[in-house]
Amino acid sequence: MIARNSEINLVLEALAAYPAVGIIGARQTGKTTLAEMVSWKWSGPVHHFDLENSEDLARLYDPMLALKELDGLIILDEVQRMPEIFPTLRVLIDKSRNGRRFLILGSASPQLLQQSSESLAGRIKYHRLGGFGLDEIPSDQSGKLWLRGGFPLSFLAPDDSKSFDWRRSFITTFLERDLPQLGITVSSTRLRRFWSMLAHYHGQIWNASEFARSFGVADTTVRQYLDWLTDALVVRQIQPWHENISKRQVKSPKVFICDSGLTHALLNLPAEDDVLGHPKSGASWEGYVIEQIIRLLKADESECFHWATHSGAELDFLHIKGLSRTGFEIKRTSSPRLTRSMRIAMHDLKLRHLFVIHAGEHSFPLAENIKAMPLSRISEALV
Repeated sequence: MIARNSEINLVLEALAAYPAVGIIGARQTGKTTLAEMVSWKWSGPVHHFDLENSEDLARLYDPMLALKELDGLIILDEVQRMPEIFPTLRVLIDKSRNGRRFLILGSASPQLLQQSSESLAGRIKYHRLGGFGLDEIPSDQSGKLWLRGGFPLSFLAPDDSKSFDWRRSFITTFLERDLPQLGITVSSTRLRRFWSMLAHYHGQIWNASEFARSFGVADTTVRQYLDWLTDALVVRQIQPWHENISKRQVKSPKVFICDSGLTHALLNLPAEDDVLGHPKSGASWEGYVIEQIIRLLKADESECFHWATHSGAELDFLHIKGLSRTGFEIKRTSSPRLTRSMRIAMHDLKLRHLFVIHAGEHSFPLAENIKAMPLSRISEALV
C-alpha cells in the first residue's frame, strides 16, 4: 500500500473547515482506501456505511433515525447508489452538534450527483481523487506510471501484462455496470466505440461535427457522450482561453483521457515499445504531464486552459490564478528549443513564466522567463 499523505492532509483540512467533504473520482482510484487512511488519523469515533453492502443499506432504511445520534466522522461510501439521502444530510448538518462531520464518497462528479450539489450547497467541499501521482511514487518509476496509469491496481500489478488485463477489464465493467448505475442508458458497445475513438483524438481540439459524422448522429448527441464521460471523471476537457487580442482564437476545448493507462488500453498498446512506436505517443505523454501539473498545482478546473490561434500559435496548458498566468509547453524530447509560438504566447498572454516540460534530465533557460524543465523536477516549476 502506498500512503497518500498529501491526499490525506487535504481531506483533513477540508473536514476542519466544512461539515461535509465529498471525495469524488472514477471507480478504483482508491477513494475507500483514502477514507480509511483519513479515519486512522481522525481523533474521535468513526462510523462507516458502504452503500454497496446490503446490510449497511438496511441500516440506512430510515437515514434520519440511523444517523442523528452518531458523533464523530460518518463515512458514506458509494453514495451515488442512494441519492435520496442528501436532503436528510442537509437537515442533520444544519442541526449538527459540534464535531460531527460527513465524508461522502462517490464515483461521479458533482454534476452527476446533482442532488448533492442542490441539497448541500455551501455545506460541502469536493475533493477530486485521481490515481497515483509523481509525488506518491519512487522517482525512478515515472515511465511505469505513464505506461500503466495511476489506478492503484494497475500501477501495482505484478507485471505489465497483468496491468493491461486489469485495465481492459476495468473499461468493460465501467461501461457495462458503472455508467448504467449513474443513469446512463446508451449501449455499452456504442460508448466503447466512442471512447476508443476519443483515445485516437486524445490531446486534440474537440470537433463535434467530425465525431457526429462518424457515428451518424447529431452533434448534440456526441457532445452528450463527451459530457457523460467527463462527468464520470474518465475524460478531461481543457477549456480554451480567449480574450480581446488582435488574433482569431480557437474556442473549442481540448479533450484528454484522464488516465494514461486507460489511453493505452483503449489504443490496444500493452507494452512500452508499443506506446513509443505509436503515433499518439507524444499526445499520450502530453496528457500524462498535464494531469501531473494539475495535481501538483491543486488546480481547480476553472483555472485550467489551453490557448491557440487560427494562425498556428498555441500553448499546451495555461494556469490562471488571480492575476498570475503561467504557461506550460510539453515536449517529449530531451532537447527542447525556443519557438516562435512560445514567444507569441509570452507576449500575447502576458505570462509570468513559461515552462517547457521535457523528457530529459536537465533544466536550462531558453529566454527571459522561459525555462526548460525535466518532468522529474516539475515540482520546482510549481513552487
